[in-house]
Amino acid sequence: GHITLIGEERYVPYQRPPLSKRYLAGELETERLYLRPARFYTDRDVALELGLRVERLEPSARRVILGDGRALDYDGLILATGSRVRHLTLPGSGLAGIHYVRTIADADSIRAKLEPGKKLVTVGAGYIGLEVASVAVALGVDVTVLEAVDRVMARVVCPEVSQFYLDYHTKAGVKIHCNTGVAAFHGHGSVTAVETTAGQRFSCDLVVVGIGIVPEIGLAEESGLICDNGIRVDDHARTEDPNIVAAGDCTNHPNPFAGRRIRLESIHNAVEQAKTAALSLLGESRPYAQVPWFWSDQFDLKLQIAGLSEDHDQVVIRGNPDDNSFSACYLRAGRLIAVDAVNSPRDFLFGKRLIAAEAVIDPEQLADSAMSLGDFI
Repeated sequence: GHITLIGEERYVPYQRPPLSKRYLAGELETERLYLRPARFYTDRDVALELGLRVERLEPSARRVILGDGRALDYDGLILATGSRVRHLTLPGSGLAGIHYVRTIADADSIRAKLEPGKKLVTVGAGYIGLEVASVAVALGVDVTVLEAVDRVMARVVCPEVSQFYLDYHTKAGVKIHCNTGVAAFHGHGSVTAVETTAGQRFSCDLVVVGIGIVPEIGLAEESGLICDNGIRVDDHARTEDPNIVAAGDCTNHPNPFAGRRIRLESIHNAVEQAKTAALSLLGESRPYAQVPWFWSDQFDLKLQIAGLSEDHDQVVIRGNPDDNSFSACYLRAGRLIAVDAVNSPRDFLFGKRLIAAEAVIDPEQLADSAMSLGDFI
């Protein structure tokens, strides 16, 4: 059949995770971000409609209306609309110099301002905020991170891992202030200071905000598809419309490892769920049941997370954080449900397999880093 791919950006489909990592550091050319070179689509007769928005869907007519007024008919439609950054709406939030990281253009704009001696304030100490901070301080930028809650990466890692990353950033020269909310931005035309809810001011030349993302579900909602923190799909990536499937950050799906419906924000989920969605359009059946995983590169540290740690009742640390290589293993009723592996790829790889197998492991044995996690398989 004939495939048309429609995208609002002018680039062929590309990886977003490196935008706050190696691409921001200037270590990757734009072309290295591409999931496939342009010729891949040409060779397979995939029509690219780039730099165009879809204005609306007409499911009853099986038609999409493009921003230039054209109408495209379809037999099957995949919604892979992803997500958009969560914006701050505070006094001064419209000033120039306040950045978010979502597109190549965003990263290019930030990179151009990361010069030695410049002052950067990062709002949020999640993946994006800390990745940008690690790149910027290595380039000689004066970096301050403001985090509203009591520890870094609090949504995704345990306190022990948070403390390790706080200490590592601090030693590298990053100034991190937790329990510090932002009240306003100041400047004439461009931002020159950030004011906290406690009244403290931090001078700056630029700001990067990383406070999460929200699913891009406008088209789906307007067309009448059921949405609830994402486009609601089943375990085959199907919406309630038999001709429409959805995949990636924009979807809310039943996940066997969470035991409930969730929305995942990861390239692994986007790729694997898209495969399931494509098979569904082809009339084939393969339920989506992948162990979720995520990663973050900060300095020379690679954090790899397998599984979902919510509702854990025990954390077991393997290895010594002082060696910059260790893992945090999360248990629920003795069963391994998640692993945070810092510079520990073997624990990550074996951890994924153990999570998929719903392995029950003795905590004392698990804590013995002389034993490989592979020994428990």
